Amino acid sequence: MTTDGRVTLSSERDWWLRTLLVLQAPHAVFVHLRDDSDDAAEARQEPVTAIVFLAGIAGVLATTIAGRLLDDPVIDAITVAVWAVIGGGFYGIASYFGIGVLVLLGASLAGSVGSYRRARHTLAFASVPIALTLLVWPVRLSLYGTDVFRSGGADGDGDVVFDLIVGAAVAWSVVLLAIGNRAVHDWSWPRAAAATALPAALPALAYAAYAGLV
Repeated sequence: MTTDGRVTLSSERDWWLRTLLVLQAPHAVFVHLRDDSDDAAEARQEPVTAIVFLAGIAGVLATTIAGRLLDDPVIDAITVAVWAVIGGGFYGIASYFGIGVLVLLGASLAGSVGSYRRARHTLAFASVPIALTLLVWPVRLSLYGTDVFRSGGADGDGDVVFDLIVGAAVAWSVVLLAIGNRAVHDWSWPRAAAATALPAALPALAYAAYAGLV
């Protein structure tokens, strides 16, 4: 194996480690996104793809649509699983590129000349808390079974707890995005917050609609 190959493998491994480190030391992780060279972007592409995919699945499972899928007698548990994986993949990709545009636009309005690719990667690593809400699902399913996919199931109070967890994850991701903007561009907190306001508005409104707040 060539030296370049070893460096590439080491860089990719570092980014997998940073995927979880972003929850503990986000500024240190986002600073590494300042390197937007092709090699650096390629090294973090696999963890970015994984985050986007898992966050997409978490996103579709948190919708009100998921909560009534089994009301239809034609749909079974296997169909729900396939829907979550395929639908989540498309949802994650659409959000990654769509909200990525807003991240770029917000940063540009605040004076950034950064690339769309770096804006998307910043968004991806900020989305780790949303992806981690998938860890709640084994517990939720063990407590309520398939009632979580039926209207008026036995998971009433559990839904409230789950809503709070999802809301906390969304809020955490917004905070991480602000930290990311600050670290990547070496900005002050007010400037980073201003850049984050635009991309944060869409998921905030989407969650408010999901939770019945608007």
